Amino acid sequence: MRRFWLLFAQTVTVGLAVWFIVATLKPDWASGTLSSRVRPAASSVQMQEAAPGAPTPNSYRDAARQAMPSVVNIFTTTEARPQKNPFMDDPFFKKFFGDQFEDQQDDKQSSLGSGVIVSPQGYILTNNHVVEAADEIEVALADGRKASAKVVGTDPETDLAVIKIDLPNLPAITLAHVEQATVGDIVLAIGNPFGVGQTVTMGIISALGRNHLGINTFENFIQTDAAINPGNSGGALVDTNGNLLGINTAIYSRTGGNLGIGFAIPVSTAKNVMEAIISHGQVVRGWIGVEPQDITPELAESFGLTKKTGAIIAGVLKNGPADKAGMKPGDILISVEGKPVSDTTEMLNLIAQLTPGAKAKMTVLRKAQETTLEIVVGKRPPPKREERE
Repeated sequence: MRRFWLLFAQTVTVGLAVWFIVATLKPDWASGTLSSRVRPAASSVQMQEAAPGAPTPNSYRDAARQAMPSVVNIFTTTEARPQKNPFMDDPFFKKFFGDQFEDQQDDKQSSLGSGVIVSPQGYILTNNHVVEAADEIEVALADGRKASAKVVGTDPETDLAVIKIDLPNLPAITLAHVEQATVGDIVLAIGNPFGVGQTVTMGIISALGRNHLGINTFENFIQTDAAINPGNSGGALVDTNGNLLGINTAIYSRTGGNLGIGFAIPVSTAKNVMEAIISHGQVVRGWIGVEPQDITPELAESFGLTKKTGAIIAGVLKNGPADKAGMKPGDILISVEGKPVSDTTEMLNLIAQLTPGAKAKMTVLRKAQETTLEIVVGKRPPPKREERE
């Protein structure tokens, strides 16, 4: 028995010595023998994998896929126009500083925005502030193509602009029926925020018909919490079918980034402005030459008014349409062509829709008496540049 035990011990010792030599001189042999034992352990973990092509619930990829090719990136370049230094004409100063002044003349400023192809003819809707004062405009499509664009026309009072490119096979977006949109509908915002590239964000319609924001002269915004950031201006707000609901134009932010309050111009407004620009080169609106003011509780009490709706005429332009018809400061405009006026915003919108040269009946409240005036509508003058800046 002792003899067998001694033989067993010697065999184990020799085996361990051989394994040590092999592991030291030929480690790949040893790993090869162990790999067959390790591999089954890794594959023994049970996991579940989705079948290839399985549908993703609650996905909006079809809407994004349809709308994204129609949204473009817009790059604008503006030549810097510094004011001429009075010392430029002095030979002494020009000798020492002239090169620096000339370098300043060559500086360029670049900006970034977005736009939406709305016609296969090359018409693109964007914001006026994206292309305003631009010397050069370049449009980059989602498919990689690039083209120079020209400005067809702008409308600063709605912050809309139409530009045009000349390329074949352009993917024009489909326009939605914005009047069917309701608060709570899911929407996607598509654009190029911060220049990172085309991006899609999701949210809902938070409100409709937003105005009194002081952003544009004529306001009727769609409010959304879909993330809109710098660079998204002029991009698309689309529904879950990928159809265009509005043109993203502004955000409410204290930091410059998204806080969940973004505004888009409804496609109905954008379409009307675009058609007017393409047909006439500008948007023609009605005008009567008055300075309106909203009725506040303080004003109502001061004037002894029982009516809390309408627009107080604070000023009347001399020899303007309203002045010629007999409208006076202190009158309260309560209806335009039979349509009630609730505030100054509605008054501006109703008058803007009138045809210049046509006669319109407007009812005013003067000393508790209603008076109807017949006014020959004038053409709204373009806003001064400083009012747009």
